[in-house]
Amino acid sequence: MAVAFRNLNLVWGLKRPHESFIKSDRSDKGALFPNASIKLWVLCCSREEIFFGTHRRQVEIKKKSQSRLIFSKSTTHYSGNTNEGEKEEDIAKMTLIWRAIKLPIYSVALVPLTVGGAAAYLQTGMFSSRRYFVLLASSILVITWLNLSNDVYDFDTGADKNKKESVVNLVGSRTGTFVAAYSSLVLGIIGLTWTSLGAGSVQAIFLLACSITCGYIYQCPPFRLSYQGLGEPLCFSAFGPFTTTAFYLLLGSSSEVTSLPLTSTILSVSLLVGFTTSLILFCSHFHQIEEDAAVGKISPLVRLGTERGSHVVKAAIFTLYSLVFAFGLSRALPFTCILLCALTIPMGKLVFSFVEENHKDKGKIFMAKYYCVRLHALFGAALAGGLVAARMFS
Repeated sequence: MAVAFRNLNLVWGLKRPHESFIKSDRSDKGALFPNASIKLWVLCCSREEIFFGTHRRQVEIKKKSQSRLIFSKSTTHYSGNTNEGEKEEDIAKMTLIWRAIKLPIYSVALVPLTVGGAAAYLQTGMFSSRRYFVLLASSILVITWLNLSNDVYDFDTGADKNKKESVVNLVGSRTGTFVAAYSSLVLGIIGLTWTSLGAGSVQAIFLLACSITCGYIYQCPPFRLSYQGLGEPLCFSAFGPFTTTAFYLLLGSSSEVTSLPLTSTILSVSLLVGFTTSLILFCSHFHQIEEDAAVGKISPLVRLGTERGSHVVKAAIFTLYSLVFAFGLSRALPFTCILLCALTIPMGKLVFSFVEENHKDKGKIFMAKYYCVRLHALFGAALAGGLVAARMFS
């Protein structure tokens, strides 16, 4: 204590504090310790500054710790979102693989075969299931060649540059896709040729050769007629008159009947099958007009635009059912075909209404070709069912 007061005396300039205290009067408090009030105020202020400065530092430290906590939480949340994003990418990749496989598109192999077989059954009353399944497997192999080679050649021209579901882009190998495509073609041709020779039908071999030729000049160099807007006529010819008629001849041939007549019925149903198949190809262009135009692929929709293209789809659906009723009135088709095909009208209406509503939406219009595939499959089933029913009830 003595040391403390001695230091205070040095600071405040007091030699004898007890004497000043004795001499001071209670009313003269300002004379007590000269300059003491000012120095006490300075001391208090400095203590307050120290206190509040310390407090501010504590608050800043607390805020920093809270910020670190929030950052760590946000990092955890971000990593969680990243994992979710990876899952979404996985789902998206599976969707792309499904689109690349194009399983619904293989109905274009099933429908001509089934309708041709039904027409042969109507004519002869015979059906060979073994021959049917051999032809089905061979047709699927040929369609696989069409799909894979189409991706290869569109990759070469740059048409599939931004097409994520392209097989070449997914696999990452043009050569592998090319080899798989032509291996499928060779196996398919072997199956078709073996069946045709077994049936003894030279006409069928010729028609199937014409069909495969249409597929080749449609997409393969140096022809690539699809780039000239001729894909739809080639598709119509290949899957309609050529393939459907060839299958009719093969499935109706036997040791007793070596050659079937080309009746108005088989000609009518082959035209209808070719019509619905071409509609699938037409609607597949809606979502890739810009990409096709950029590489010089002048598809019908590049020329027409989406709005006029939607009108073409509506007119095509109307024409399809008009042909059914016209063939029915001319007795080229049995009444059962007209009845069952009429049941597919709601599906036809769904196709053109979907295209009319979404032709400007690139994301949604992608589904138009799949709606056409449904129509193609249902319409083909109705035709085949009508032909079979006509034979059973005749």
